[in-house]
Amino acid sequence: MTKLAPSVVRSGPLSLTDSFERYLQDKGKGRGGDSGNYRRNAARELERFGQWAAGDRGRAEWTGIVPNDVDRDPTFQDLDERVFRAYARYLGGDRALKQNTIHTYYHYISAWCGWCANEGFLEGHYARRASAMAPLPEDDGRKPGDQQIWTSEQRHTLIRHVNERVYDAIETYRALPEDADSSERQRARYKILKAARDRALVFVLAYTAVRVGEVLRDPHDPRRRGIQWGEVSLDDGSMDVYRKKQQWDVASLPEPVIAPLRSYRTLLDPPTVQWPVFPTFDQRTLSALVRDGLDGPETINERRDGYARDFLLALDENIHPPSITTDGARSILKRLSETAEIEIEHPKHDYLAPHGGRRGMGEILVRGFGYSVAARYLDNSEKMIRDRYSHIEADELGELATEAINEIDSI
Repeated sequence: MTKLAPSVVRSGPLSLTDSFERYLQDKGKGRGGDSGNYRRNAARELERFGQWAAGDRGRAEWTGIVPNDVDRDPTFQDLDERVFRAYARYLGGDRALKQNTIHTYYHYISAWCGWCANEGFLEGHYARRASAMAPLPEDDGRKPGDQQIWTSEQRHTLIRHVNERVYDAIETYRALPEDADSSERQRARYKILKAARDRALVFVLAYTAVRVGEVLRDPHDPRRRGIQWGEVSLDDGSMDVYRKKQQWDVASLPEPVIAPLRSYRTLLDPPTVQWPVFPTFDQRTLSALVRDGLDGPETINERRDGYARDFLLALDENIHPPSITTDGARSILKRLSETAEIEIEHPKHDYLAPHGGRRGMGEILVRGFGYSVAARYLDNSEKMIRDRYSHIEADELGELATEAINEIDSI
């Protein structure tokens, strides 16, 4: 591929790679901007762009954006709209990326380019110019992996399954013989607590329309440590969540969610309000916590010998376990979708993914109360809700058109 001629731009004090880190710090979360999903995803794409610009990615004939007769790393002076046009063409080449994925990847680079223009490293936002974006495929408006919607049948099947698991676990506990030893009773109780936690999680995801990262722990964002019992008010039907817009807000707990949460809290009986609502049951994590939380190897071994599961020891000793992670929730839903034998037809997910519960609740609200109410409940703009659920309006307009056609034809 022919080299691109450099444009006349204002040279900045940073190299391209140095500017990546500065940009990521500005956009990252937490102290020093060193965490957050956006930072992690943007870093991956900026690294890809940097390698491409240096000639380390792409076809063999592509040697980067630096002129052939110059031996140096790419600089801001090498960037203009033709560079971003070439990169857009590269993303849309033979890498078999979907249309919306190409737009997502390009958007990370475009956002960095805009930041560079604002910082004075570039004379303009070259990536946003029409000629630069022309090679991008037509955007269909969809986000990768964000199109699954739990149907009413799927939701009811999953709800019925998690209810049955709790009932079965309780009946197993009650059916234990009077002479059953302590470890057997503890194992039965452990199964009840785990089934009750899973049921509560399913109800929350199915009916509150919260984002999974708003109620569970995100390892990449220290501010998202998962909701605690002190942040849940069952009497008021609400819970405090850390929203996507980076602030605390109150989310509604509709009536179907109250009973499973209340039953679960009674069964768990958390020692303090700082306990996570959805604690991990991972044995390796709990074992390490218990060992750190108890003093002396003799005390540790003696105390652990009296418990069939470390989770029950942590509960009695008020050793706070971490919340399950967002990935942990996906693993739970995969397991439950399989054991419930739910039929799922989706190009990406073979299980009921968390976002599908949110979108399913959004569809219920749009159909029942309109876009404005749905937008408030889902903590989104009405425009975004209209875009996401445009198929509902199209369906309703189709019904009106059919009714009009039938009325005219009957004359």
